[in-house]
Order: sequence, then structure tokens, then C-alpha cells
Amino acid sequence: MEQKLWQHVLVPVGKILISILIPLIAFVLLWAGFIFLRDSNAPQTVIAVVAIIWGVGGVALLFYVADYVVNKLPVVLAKKLQPFVFVGPALAILAWYLFIPTVRSLYLSFFGPRSENFVGLKNYIYAFTDPTMLQAFINNLMWIIFGTGGAVGFGLLIALLADRSKLEKVFKSIIFMPMAISFVGAGVIWRFVYAYKPPGEDQVGILNALVTLFGGNPQAWFTLRPWNNIFLIVILIWLQTGYAMVIISAALKGVPSSIIEAGRIDGAGEIRIIRSIIIPYITSTLVTVSTTIIIISLKIFDIVFTMTNGNYGTEVIASMQYKQMFRFYDYGRGSAIAIVLVIAVIPVMWYNLKQFGKREGF
Repeated sequence: MEQKLWQHVLVPVGKILISILIPLIAFVLLWAGFIFLRDSNAPQTVIAVVAIIWGVGGVALLFYVADYVVNKLPVVLAKKLQPFVFVGPALAILAWYLFIPTVRSLYLSFFGPRSENFVGLKNYIYAFTDPTMLQAFINNLMWIIFGTGGAVGFGLLIALLADRSKLEKVFKSIIFMPMAISFVGAGVIWRFVYAYKPPGEDQVGILNALVTLFGGNPQAWFTLRPWNNIFLIVILIWLQTGYAMVIISAALKGVPSSIIEAGRIDGAGEIRIIRSIIIPYITSTLVTVSTTIIIISLKIFDIVFTMTNGNYGTEVIASMQYKQMFRFYDYGRGSAIAIVLVIAVIPVMWYNLKQFGKREGF
């Protein structure tokens, strides 16, 4: 009787210990691979091969081992742990690369440039009183209003027009193509659009070439305040219109044709149908797309950095944070600006997730 009792107790405990031990061993192996990649003096080819095997194979092995071990546990416990086999690594990565750095940045934001002397709220006072920072806040607000409005507006317009065309797939593919380009790549491309040469020289910039073609004088577009911010925002619109178009177009497919036909029978024109039937029906989609692009606009950095480096009144919050951290080496101010940016993004992300929840996205 005692032997059966010990078996009844020890077997589940042993399984649990094994379920903890095996993932730990897998994690140690993955960590050893990381150390090898970081510190090894091996040839680049060897490092590249190990990185591919370690990165892809290691993650697959980790999931396989974790899933195998959990399935060996009692059924009730296995069902409870199964979701965490897949969610757990993602949460661990988020904690390591997002939560812990955020907490550390919050801590450093109360210290001086070299993180040695406690300065209280001095860095936050700087973030909300410095003229350049205030200009950055205004610029980010412009990015949010014009960038989000332009991308969603053009996305909606193109989606409505493309759905009525026989060449819908062709037009949508062309509009969506910029999504495949990185923000830095887009900045490099648009530098050739806005490129400036003094009058009398050949204009390599497309925009100035058109201006001179019609008898005008070439302009240094990036020096024209505040229009230079608008010229930069155009790049974001160019990049994100395809994303907005695809999501909105999918929502348009879900609008019941019977409702639209009923509106036409009642004598409503196309504009009235769009305003009174289609847009109210896809409001949740428009909100979701808008909040996503708002988040992108809040943390915009790449376009500004590659195009103007924040000069001529084009600074944004992220570019100010980067300069304080890596150019002026003021880790306190840089951390404070980063926390301000995180606080600005969190409400939008929360609202976005809430909208997804209403639509059973989660």
C-alpha cells in the first residue's frame, strides 16, 4: 500500500521535475550557441551556418521539447500548460527585449548624463520645456494628423475605386509595393525625388526637374519650414497607403450587397452610399488601421534620420532620444524621452487591442 502511495506521489513529481529540467537543458544549449556567435573568432561562413542552425533549429527544438514534455504530464495539468508552451517563449522575448529595458530606462531617467547622480524629475522637465523638444512634439503631432489621415484617406479611396475595376489585383499590387521597402530604403529613394542643385545645373531630383521644366526655380525643399515636415510625411503616406488599402478593401468585401442595393433603390447616390452605409459599416476597421498608423507616426525615426537628420526644424521625439543617447551621451535625458514616447504609445496600443478584442481578433 505504501509503495503504491509513493508511486502515486513520486511519479507526478518526477514528471514535473523532468518537464522543468529538459527545457532548461535546451535553453542552456541555446545560450551556449549565442555565446559562441558573440565571442567566436571562427570564419564568417562557420558563424553564419551556426547562426542559421542555432536560430531556426534551436527554436524548433525548444518548442518540440517543451511540447513533448508537457504532453507527458497528467492530462489536467497538460491542458493548462499547453498554451504556455507556445505563448511562453514570446512572453520571455518580450520581457527580455521590451519590459526589462523599459524598466531600466525608467530607472536611468532619474539620473544625470552618466547615470551617476540622482537628479529627480530634471530630465522630464527638460523633455517638456526645451524648445527643440517642444518642436519635436509639434512635428510628431503633424505626423499623426497628416500622416495617418493621408494614408487612411488614400487607402479608403483606392480601395473603393479598385473594387469597381476589372484590374483590381493589378492596381492593388502596384499600390502595395512600397510596403516591401524599409523606411530607410524609402528615405534613400525619396532623397532623389527632393534632391536640389543650384540654378543652372542639371537637376537630378524629379521634383526640381519638373519645376525647372515649367520655368520655375529649383528649391531646397528640406529648408522650407514648415513644409519640409509635410514633404517627409508624404513618404509615410506613400509607404502606408498600401497597408491601409488592403485592410480596408477586405472590410469592404464584407459589406452586404443587399444593403447597398437597398440604398440605390431608395435613390441614394454613390457618395451618399459611401458616407451613410459603407463607412459606418467599416468604422471599426478604419479605427484599427488609423491607430496602427498613429503608433508608427509616434515612433517615426528612420525617415527623418535618413532625409534631414532632424535639421531645419524636422526633429521628432525618437530622433531627439537617439541624439541624446548616442550623440551627446546623456543617458538620463535620452531615457526620459524614451519613457515619454512609451507613455504616448501605450494608450493607442491599448485602444487598438481593445478594438481587436471587440472584433474577436484575440
